[in-house]
Amino acid sequence: MTELSRIRNFSIVAHIDHGKSTLADRLIQATGGLTSREMKDQVLDSMEIERERGITIKAQTVRLEYKAADGETYILNLMDTPGHVDFAYEVSRCLAACEGALLVVDASQGVEAQTLANVYQAIDAGLEIVPVLNKVDLPAAEPDRIRQQIEDVIGLDASDAIPISAKTGLNIDAVLEAVVTRLPAPKGDATAPLKALLIDSWYDAYLGVVVLVRIIDGELRKGQKIRMMASGAAYQVERAGFFTPKQVLIDSLGPGEVGFITAAIKEVADTHVGDTITDDRKPADEALPGFKPAQQVVFCGLFPVDAARFEDLRNALAKLHLNDASFTYEMETSAALGFGFRCGFLGLLHLEIIEERLQREFDLDLIATAPSVIYRIHLTDGTMLELHNPADMPEVTKIEKIEEPWIRATIFVPDEYLGSVLKLCQDRRGEQIELTYAGSRAMVVYRLPLNEVVFDFYDRLKSVSRGYASFDYHLEGYHEGDLVKMSILVNEEPVDALSMIVNRQRSETRGRAMCEKLKELIPRHLFKIPIQAAIGGKVIARETISALRKDVTAKCYGGDVTRKRKLLDKQKEGKKKMRQFGKVDIPQEAFIAALKMDQD
Repeated sequence: MTELSRIRNFSIVAHIDHGKSTLADRLIQATGGLTSREMKDQVLDSMEIERERGITIKAQTVRLEYKAADGETYILNLMDTPGHVDFAYEVSRCLAACEGALLVVDASQGVEAQTLANVYQAIDAGLEIVPVLNKVDLPAAEPDRIRQQIEDVIGLDASDAIPISAKTGLNIDAVLEAVVTRLPAPKGDATAPLKALLIDSWYDAYLGVVVLVRIIDGELRKGQKIRMMASGAAYQVERAGFFTPKQVLIDSLGPGEVGFITAAIKEVADTHVGDTITDDRKPADEALPGFKPAQQVVFCGLFPVDAARFEDLRNALAKLHLNDASFTYEMETSAALGFGFRCGFLGLLHLEIIEERLQREFDLDLIATAPSVIYRIHLTDGTMLELHNPADMPEVTKIEKIEEPWIRATIFVPDEYLGSVLKLCQDRRGEQIELTYAGSRAMVVYRLPLNEVVFDFYDRLKSVSRGYASFDYHLEGYHEGDLVKMSILVNEEPVDALSMIVNRQRSETRGRAMCEKLKELIPRHLFKIPIQAAIGGKVIARETISALRKDVTAKCYGGDVTRKRKLLDKQKEGKKKMRQFGKVDIPQEAFIAALKMDQD
């Protein structure tokens, strides 16, 4: 068992693309965790999709051995965290298992929205923070200005921030020394009953569920019988070890150490993140505080393009759920799209990644319906419903009020784009809370309704600010809104997959845009097709697709006009009949394009 004073647990926090994973690579290399032959870029980003997009999705842990300047050998447990707002819960889990954090700031771009969000999370968790200025080798780097900015915006003393280049390996030794000298050692009692925090769990095809733990008190040994305090389930530990990033097996883990165990656990759902693991025979008195469960904020329907592959989709979702318990799914049916699943996600990027993994890893062609958020519907009889799918909305007469989720958004933007960003927020029903300056960049804080943000707010923000704005948000609560359900009718038949909940003031523009879009996308039939957007029984927008005409008079080459008239009248009668029984074929592409419609 390692002496507590020689252990350091720390994580790396930063905004997206500020170099967290690259710095982790250099630290692994500098301490000899991997040989130069085994080394590759972003070694901790193990998923193919992470490497391709250049983002971290799952937090990863690695144990390094470092011989410090004082001649002692230290054990460093490093956690590389994601930077994207959708995966903020991954960051909070890592911070709970650490005593310190390296705050990485890009020396050319400075403090961004996510930098703030993550560093405040670390400060709230009571962590010691060491600022690191990355990318100082770039010609645009301004370390002195960024030091000042860290002090002004975050309020951290950055006079001894370490200038490094994670790409070239400049000053990496100084970072390791700072981890040893400036971050505190963990506290813990080896003789107390076992208390371990469950940080993460994932499914391995050979070992079953692998559980990542941080030991607070006591000792976790191979062969020991353990109990999960939240679920009450008991298991026998089969193997224990740590990652260097390779798996290394050991007999026991002591206080302050971070490692993994396997115990013949069948499903990831049985291991609740934030749970406390204790000894079955001599349990701890009380559980650790744990984490708030991951909250799904965006919901959408996923349907297979080929209805025969519904079972494949069910199996694929079950397999993905083994590794990512933060998304939920339940079956639903739609008249237009057939059988599918209603899935809940942490945000739009999370939705995109799950969708991409389903298409890649399981070779499925999918249609996703428009993303929606959870609305709270208060009925006149005093009950409250949570509405995930606009198609399930109860009758208007039974509804007393509808509440929608609001967020608090922090946006950093260069001064010259401030006007267009403020206009975008105003257009999305935003309420400005504050506007402050850090150098030439403005920091705007807005309250916004989440359903205005989930669709394409992030894309619009990037385009109005030429990609310079950074954005972070957290949920603030529910507020009453003037919301209505807008149905789309094609040939007087409602199309459930296209119904949506909108703000009453904006319903007409939304409805008109949707009808115009569908008019372009639905092919012409032999009869006229009306496309309508309606709220209840009131039609608020309409477009008509004109009929295709067969030229029935082509065979008349002269003679009396009555011959032509007779043929045209006959055609008219036939059209009338068709109109009555006519069914409209809406091609799948039309659905997809209508659902992806830029709602501006």
